[in-house]
Amino acid sequence: MANDFTLRAMRANEYPLVAEIIYQSIRQWYGAHGRPGRFPAGVASCTIYPEVYEDLDPGCCVAAEDRSNGRLAGSCFYHPRETHVSLGIMNAHPDYFGRGVARTLLQYVCDFADREGKPVRLVSSAMNLDSFSLYTKAGFTARAVFHDMIAQVPAGGFPPALAGTSMARVREARPGDAVAMADLEWELSGIRRERDYQYIIENRRGIWHASVIESAAGKIDGYLVSVQHPASNMLGPGVMRTEEDAAAVILAELNHNHGRSPMLVVPAACGGLVKTLYGWGLRNSEIHLFQARGPAAAFAGVVMPTFFPETG
Repeated sequence: MANDFTLRAMRANEYPLVAEIIYQSIRQWYGAHGRPGRFPAGVASCTIYPEVYEDLDPGCCVAAEDRSNGRLAGSCFYHPRETHVSLGIMNAHPDYFGRGVARTLLQYVCDFADREGKPVRLVSSAMNLDSFSLYTKAGFTARAVFHDMIAQVPAGGFPPALAGTSMARVREARPGDAVAMADLEWELSGIRRERDYQYIIENRRGIWHASVIESAAGKIDGYLVSVQHPASNMLGPGVMRTEEDAAAVILAELNHNHGRSPMLVVPAACGGLVKTLYGWGLRNSEIHLFQARGPAAAFAGVVMPTFFPETG
């Protein structure tokens, strides 16, 4: 129960322990639900999570330590942003399933957000009814539904003609784009996190890529990030004004993943875009929900969240 655990910041020497919790928790849950094989590169690959999150938000991983033996029972990353607090990857070790670890960690983050006067946002699996119930009991409300889609990118990439003439307006993101990207996200989804985009474009860890699509006047009308790492290969975050713009930057980022099978999270409300992606051979793998505790603006345009770094 809650009193069985001490909550404290993750220590610098605990990256491997937190990686082990993430690895074991996610593999066991998906394996028990007929989808084994998560993190095929092994537990060491999961150290990328504490590495990146400590880059972005030092000291913002809360660990639950078992009072009886000093063992780490669970961990949760959280991300204070200009407009909100994003709930990051949260896990209990399988040995502690059912003992209230996740509830205790979640309450810690909600209390932090309340002190900051900010809403909390997350994207969670609709398959996991235990986590859905955990969040709704804590005051979260589901606001949007997303398809998780898997692409099988040919070794030579997809033909650029699939996205038509819009591809001519796509280019790689540059360091000076971070402000405009943050401005567009504020306009279309009501959140702001400029520092994330500066970090991604800088790409000191060599795992990120980003594309932008410009208007005829040279204004950024959309962007999309992708991550290539053994523990995470997916597209997002991204926002775009139109489904046509979204198709173009999606194609650009898929073609930055030649021969890979990245995942992307696409709004179910964007039926034309979903149909286009089906036509490219993408398939559904899961359903995710955007949930918020506190105020959240309705999305405009196309909003594609991600799990790394997490956002709603």
